[in-house]
Amino acid sequence: MRKRFSNVNSNDDEADIDITPMLDVVFIMLIFFIVTSTFIKESGIDVNRPQAATATKQAKANILIAINDSNEIWIDRRQVDIRSVRPNIERLHAENPQGSVVIQADKESKTDTLIKVMDAARQAGVFNVSIAAQEQ
Repeated sequence: MRKRFSNVNSNDDEADIDITPMLDVVFIMLIFFIVTSTFIKESGIDVNRPQAATATKQAKANILIAINDSNEIWIDRRQVDIRSVRPNIERLHAENPQGSVVIQADKESKTDTLIKVMDAARQAGVFNVSIAAQEQ
């Protein structure tokens, strides 16, 4: 003889927890933090910049180019050849036309490399070119 046991709570809907409102709140918080955060662009390497008494902060510097002491050129955390500086600047300038170019040249780098990068920026159509320096 078999006994059948019936479940006292046969209604499964009462045991479910609705997590939709929690997911909505988490999603809204994620959007809030993405929108309000600021992103810092870096050239990709640390540069020992020279000091200047008249150094000022650049507000809309969106194209950062670094030249290290070995005269290697870095844009967006990758090393580039001098011939590809102009196309990279054109691409980055097309993304943000109001931005400017800031060249972070090491004080041990050659002036020749700095001038070539400045010329490439001007040939790319960006005439707001600055050289980064440390405040004294």
